[in-house]
Amino acid sequence: MNSIVSVVISKHTTSSNPRPHVVYIVNVVHVDGSAYEVQRRYSEFVALRASLGGGSFPLPPKRIITTSLVPSAWVDDELIKERKAGLQMYLTDLLHDLKLRNHLELVRFLAPSVDFMDVEGSGASPAMVSKGTPVSRPTLNDEDTHKPISATYYPAWASGTLAPSDIDFSKFDVIFFAFAIPNGTAGINWDDGSQDTLKDLVSCARKSGHGTKIVLSVGGWSGSHWFSQAMSTSINRNKLVKALSETVDAYHLDGIDIDWEYPNAPGDGNPHSSADAANFLSFIKMLRSELGSSRIISAAVTHLPWIGEDGSPLSDVSEYAAHMTYVNIMNYDVFSSSSHPGPNAPQGDLCGTSKQPKATAEAALAQWTRAGMPASKLLLGLAIYGYVSKSTDKNLSGSSIPPELPPQAAAGAHPRYPPKRPKIRGALGDLSALWGQQIAFSQLVTSGAICKTGDGSYDGANGYTMGWDDCSNTPYLFNTGRTTVVSYDDTWSIASKTQFARKSRMGGCFTWSLDQDDGLSLHNVMVRNLGK
Repeated sequence: MNSIVSVVISKHTTSSNPRPHVVYIVNVVHVDGSAYEVQRRYSEFVALRASLGGGSFPLPPKRIITTSLVPSAWVDDELIKERKAGLQMYLTDLLHDLKLRNHLELVRFLAPSVDFMDVEGSGASPAMVSKGTPVSRPTLNDEDTHKPISATYYPAWASGTLAPSDIDFSKFDVIFFAFAIPNGTAGINWDDGSQDTLKDLVSCARKSGHGTKIVLSVGGWSGSHWFSQAMSTSINRNKLVKALSETVDAYHLDGIDIDWEYPNAPGDGNPHSSADAANFLSFIKMLRSELGSSRIISAAVTHLPWIGEDGSPLSDVSEYAAHMTYVNIMNYDVFSSSSHPGPNAPQGDLCGTSKQPKATAEAALAQWTRAGMPASKLLLGLAIYGYVSKSTDKNLSGSSIPPELPPQAAAGAHPRYPPKRPKIRGALGDLSALWGQQIAFSQLVTSGAICKTGDGSYDGANGYTMGWDDCSNTPYLFNTGRTTVVSYDDTWSIASKTQFARKSRMGGCFTWSLDQDDGLSLHNVMVRNLGK
């Protein structure tokens, strides 16, 4: 039973990593008189609320605090006082709730322990400080059994720049190989050379001795044309299942990932049907029966559950969950390029101002778990790329996407072919050739727009200023002279989202895609923050 009798947010301080932010000092008192302090950031309150299932107790909005000011200039800001009072009320409400006061996540949140956000091995976020006579940290049996996985997508075209023999398999529990493509006869097709690359990938993974599982991903943004037809009848579903089962056996694979973009939605102009979601469930059951219980069956999805017969996201996906290993949330391509760009891969709607509040990592977790998908089966997708916009903005905003389409319908979440990226010519930092297009994280480095610093993080270079969007936990670059803004992800945002996934007991994280990193800079952050 929770022996805490009171919690008081006594004061606050600041930290400057990765940008100035507020740290709240929480004084915890137990029934035996022992007391100590813990330090918590607003984002940790958000993670706590998500892990408790949301509930009726609200958090104060995270309204924008100007981060260009030095920390000492905003210690007594009225907005911070308002937020502190709201956070105090939230904790008080939790302790007075008979069901929530003993919830393991609340006990963990108020426990005296050290909790770092590890960026390239440096303890970047403030550690919680113990004072007085702290109580022992509770024994967390479920933490011992919860082992989040690290995964990545490896597209066939990547072999030209990152051969399978050069992959560090020790970093990954699962690699999704992209793609095989369903065809008009409910079989599968392959792009030239992809089968040889897959054979090489499997061989290298097995020789590595790290137990990395290789899963074939089927479909993709421009490879989903025939899914609806292949799922439409029992005969067609059986044909596709047989084709996939034979492929798993022939290539010694560990499972199948269905990247259907999207059931009962056009995606890249694809045929679709109101019966797609129901047919997909029948297919998943048939595939599980064919592959057995040990093989992986996963699906790449949007922030919302599959669209049902009535045109709305399904409210109950528990039957899917019973037969699936993972559901891969593609938390990217939320906002692409525009004259007023927004975040590519927002962690949350932390200011309550997003034009797409349902298209964030935090919203996706809530939406899928509310529909019956266990958090332990959800993998959070991390973007190893960004978008280049022709813009003079100094802050991220964003433009809306038609609400009748899934968030990723505005851009191909998992393209079948590599994005066309013109070679950058001219002065370092000139990204004008990429206006309106994606840019790999590695290309941000080679173009000179960002550079690696001594602590392993990255900062703007060659005239670019690095900004931080508190409302989505997203870095961005801007250079008004070059009319260029880039929304992307870096070591800080990858660490933040990975920690969110881990604290929320999600199944783990995956990236799109392995070939776009600067070496393994971002992947190393993901792996460390998953506790691996």
